[in-house]
Amino acid sequence: MAKATKKQALGRGLSALLKDPSNDIQSVKDRNADKVIGNIVELELDAIEVNPFQPRTNFNEDSLRELATSIKELGVIQPITVRKLAFDKYQLVSGERRFRASKLLGLKTIPSYIRIANDQESLEMALVENIQRQDLDPIEIALSYQRLIDEIQLTQEQMSDRVGKKRSTIANYLRLLKLDPIIQTGMRDGFVSMGHGRAIINIEDQTIQLDIYERILANKLSVRETETLVKNYNTTSEIVIPKKKGQEELPKFIKKGVKEFSEYFGHKIDVKVSRGGKGKILIPFHSEEDFNRIKKLVESAK
Repeated sequence: MAKATKKQALGRGLSALLKDPSNDIQSVKDRNADKVIGNIVELELDAIEVNPFQPRTNFNEDSLRELATSIKELGVIQPITVRKLAFDKYQLVSGERRFRASKLLGLKTIPSYIRIANDQESLEMALVENIQRQDLDPIEIALSYQRLIDEIQLTQEQMSDRVGKKRSTIANYLRLLKLDPIIQTGMRDGFVSMGHGRAIINIEDQTIQLDIYERILANKLSVRETETLVKNYNTTSEIVIPKKKGQEELPKFIKKGVKEFSEYFGHKIDVKVSRGGKGKILIPFHSEEDFNRIKKLVESAK
């Protein structure tokens, strides 16, 4: 810890060096570049702009506040990485959560590693760093892989070398992007897992994908049950919900009512019935707009 403190104290001296216009460093060959590049430097937060190539777009506010509390107590333990754009002007490459949390606290400076990189190298660094995070959802990772293909022109083999993942793993993530956007959103929000997505993707028709997705939510199907459902559909072209252990057959009047409810609301309606005859009717929705549509249907039936 003392070593890190000493290095950051040195960084404060280097930040003064960067404020001197006669020492403006634009290349690794420039004078004093070896003193700055690769060292931890205290940079003013106002001199750093957010990276437009940042693959991550969702930042949980509660998580940011928790990180800000940690930074207030312990400081920024892991420096951010920036690239130099011009004199006293930098662009964030990685560490946006630390950057945002520090601004939330009202800090003036942040420990930073300075890199000299062009736009393409900056994008690649940001994407690779993003993929290697532990808290990303599967769709976010898949989109980062796709950007490496589209914008950096990397092959799956080259990506495998860059991020240290098997080519088959990369291919499995990329396949998720063939899912209907509603299912992708459901995966990002944690309603279904990557295992569910990998099962659903074996259905090409996105209308059927959505039907299966709704049934997964309504019936709380596991990944294995979803795999069985998809396998049966590919064999029979019928969507049959696998019976859970100990599951009782619904009475005929409920089956008929569920069908009418489903047609009325435009969704697969789920009904839970206890042995005493009491039950619940569950109506799924997929967005605020969808919720308001269902609300109007209920109000019009009064």
